Amino acid sequence: MSIRQDAINRVKTPLFEACARNESMSLDQLMDGVAKGELVITKNKNHSFEKIIAIGKNVSTKINANIGSSKDLPELHSELQKLCVAIKAGADTVMDLSMGGDLDAVRRGILEQCPVPLGTVPIYQAVAETVEELKKAIVDVEVDHIFKTIAKQAEDGVDFMTIHCGITKNTLERMDSQQRLMGVVSRGGSFTIEWMSHHNKENPLYENFDDLLAILKEHEVTLSLGDGIRPGCLVDATDRNQVQELIHLGELTERAWDAGVQVIIEGPGHMPMNQIEANVLLQKQLCKGAPFYVLGPLVTDIAPGYDHITGAIGGAIAGAAGADYLCYVTPAEHLKLPNVDDVKEGVIASKIAAHAADIAKGLPGAIDKDIAMARCRNNLDWKGQIDLSLDPEKARRFRDEGGTYKGDACSMCGSYCAIKVFKRAQKKSAQKNLNNN
Repeated sequence: MSIRQDAINRVKTPLFEACARNESMSLDQLMDGVAKGELVITKNKNHSFEKIIAIGKNVSTKINANIGSSKDLPELHSELQKLCVAIKAGADTVMDLSMGGDLDAVRRGILEQCPVPLGTVPIYQAVAETVEELKKAIVDVEVDHIFKTIAKQAEDGVDFMTIHCGITKNTLERMDSQQRLMGVVSRGGSFTIEWMSHHNKENPLYENFDDLLAILKEHEVTLSLGDGIRPGCLVDATDRNQVQELIHLGELTERAWDAGVQVIIEGPGHMPMNQIEANVLLQKQLCKGAPFYVLGPLVTDIAPGYDHITGAIGGAIAGAAGADYLCYVTPAEHLKLPNVDDVKEGVIASKIAAHAADIAKGLPGAIDKDIAMARCRNNLDWKGQIDLSLDPEKARRFRDEGGTYKGDACSMCGSYCAIKVFKRAQKKSAQKNLNNN
């Protein structure tokens, strides 16, 4: 029995009970959501961690932080530092996207210290090992190698995997009829397309989908259906290529559900603001309410160095429209491998977007901290404001850098503080009314 099958059969397990507590929802509501496929619990049976979470409908919008070594920077130590920073900043999940160094050692090292669900993109390892160790080309990746990599990572304890099953030969034919400015920007998508084009064969992950599901179910791995044809710039957004892949993902979702496997759907990365809500609605309709996981989306293409902001804008809109899961974007996006500071900035930006979305969704308790913050500001309670902030360290540093005005105002307004002036006016008005009476 899998998590999904337990939910369908109303088998109340300690996993469900822990998750329901963490999500502040009833056990029945949680199990109903998992049974319908509207909620997933990303928990490999081989990965132990305390905070069991749900992603999807009627729970808080979750965020993911990507880390991982590269060929140029292959050290595990730096990725563990990023892991710690991401968790401290509030990431709900982490993905290891490593393609450099000893990939098994990096992944296992991260897993050992990861207190939240961990995701991977298995084709990255299969390609890196073929190219770097076997000194062959991407097109020489063997299908057996891909599936053995998936099985190995599942056995290690990876909780969810991005797998690009929705790219088919039919997809490639359609791409020939609608050219894009930027073609394909997904690494996993481009690897798959090059392999298919070279061998003139069907996508092996699509062709052998049932074998894939058997591996995932055995180890309780959530399938994150990758959007290999996602748009990489605004003008490519919501084209036939993207929508065709989404149709395939909807079909594969139902096959995975029938096999007892939980599913997340991955969504676009670059999109004008006026298209975001329609894309969320389209995904929810075509994929029967499965949780939607978006990269950003970035709402403009001209802000390198600030793409954590462009991504947060899109993420807030997507979340408010019904997206369930935001993949963070760092200031380093499109420019370099992110460092520790970039990771923190990316997580905080996505946390802001997710929180704003939860308020817009009207989730119970979502606005409570904002109300508490307003009370602290009204009382000029600086400690309270700092403690309630998403990044207390930065808030405290800014407060200290600005100095204080008689201990109760900030250096921007000083004696002209609007709150102090208004309260003084209120006091005078109250005194006049008292005198008049």
